[in-house]
Amino acid sequence: MATTSKHVETKKRKTKKVGADYVAPAPWTVKHAFQHGDVFTYLSCVIFGLSNLARKQIVKGILFLAVEALYIMYMVNTGSVAIGKLISGLYGTESKQVFNSYGIPVQTAEERSVTILLYGIMAVFFTAIFIWFWTVNMRAAYKAQYLKQTTGHAPGFVEDVKDLVDGRAYVTMLFLPAAGILIFTILPLIFMISMAFTSFDNNHPSHFSWVGFENFKTVLSNNGGQVNLHTFLSVLAWTLVWAFFATFLNYFLGMFLAMVINRKTTKLKNFWRGVFSMSIAVPQFVSLLVMNQMLDSNGAVNRLLQSWGWISSPLPFFTNATWARVTVIVINLWVGIPFTIMQVTGILQNIPADLYEAAELDGANWWQQFRNITMPYMIFVTTPYLITTFTGNVNNFNVIYLLSGGQPQPVGSTAGKTDLLITWLYKLTVDQGNYNVGAVIGIFTFIVLAVVSLITYRNSGSYKNEEGFR
Repeated sequence: MATTSKHVETKKRKTKKVGADYVAPAPWTVKHAFQHGDVFTYLSCVIFGLSNLARKQIVKGILFLAVEALYIMYMVNTGSVAIGKLISGLYGTESKQVFNSYGIPVQTAEERSVTILLYGIMAVFFTAIFIWFWTVNMRAAYKAQYLKQTTGHAPGFVEDVKDLVDGRAYVTMLFLPAAGILIFTILPLIFMISMAFTSFDNNHPSHFSWVGFENFKTVLSNNGGQVNLHTFLSVLAWTLVWAFFATFLNYFLGMFLAMVINRKTTKLKNFWRGVFSMSIAVPQFVSLLVMNQMLDSNGAVNRLLQSWGWISSPLPFFTNATWARVTVIVINLWVGIPFTIMQVTGILQNIPADLYEAAELDGANWWQQFRNITMPYMIFVTTPYLITTFTGNVNNFNVIYLLSGGQPQPVGSTAGKTDLLITWLYKLTVDQGNYNVGAVIGIFTFIVLAVVSLITYRNSGSYKNEEGFR
């Protein structure tokens, strides 16, 4: 009986009216705050933390108010000016000589357009964060009002800290990683994307302006320039061909070697795995630079073959387009297969043994076991790995740049025959200073990867059957 009375009393507390004939639910939203808030909650729209201060949540209210004050100070001193220059056209000022009040000539500071662009985007970014924080403030304001009216007590600072450590520990644990992604990934990404709509190139390195979609038109039209649709499609096609072979040749050959090592009849299993592991221990860039020197026209391989009389002239490893493309794919196999072996070995050892036993009882040979058990299981488990590997190979800067440097490069072209989109982007920006066109290439690269990854994953067994392999 006592338990029933306590339950009824608790239910009454939860359904106590807070506004005009309204039963307030949790969670507390901005919509509820505007519909059923009191005067302190409404005023919290303008004065952050006022509702919390009125409910004696002193520390929380001061923190909200301090964030608002810092944002206002930032906007008054820097932010509003940065946004104004961003909107007005990114026009900077050149350094020039003027005379100060004493008649002494001094040099004024130069204001570069890229600095204006960066500061403007940061101001917009901070404004977006502030708007989000405003919603947090309003939810906290209404929550304080609701708890005060229904329970007679709004939690203090110590109770909030305990809740963040215990009940909402996920918020505390994810805050720093999320902040890092926003600052070091999202903000630079927005900055890069914005360059695609400017005239920031080698002809306008210091002072540039907004040009809209002109750079996209340049990349997607055959205007005869060094960057055009023909060059883009050529590099894109080779990038996808490279990513396909670099991903699936590594995967299947690595799986084959892992299965050979994993056989019951194979001796010295740990030795063979150790040999492949040692090749991983050598830094990749060292291996690639060594191979680059060995396969040069005057390198060790050509000299050795000529001294043996097998060839009369150096093999065109990096001077012929077909040779160069085959060479980078083969060298990538040598670099990448050990990683695949390490990845696949653990999965092979965890395939249920009873599946193979049942197959043997049914008279299945090794090929039937591989086709109906091993391969479906491997594809099911490793589909996310294959997608990330394919994405990584599209952006595999190291192998191409350190091994071939994009060579051979046709005369008058900005992209070599082995250049990927990522290495072509690097040449357009770092080497040539065409940041605007490079940003466009970066956007198209992202679109290609996003489309391929999403379509592939959504049509895979790993996505459609997340419960397990059957």
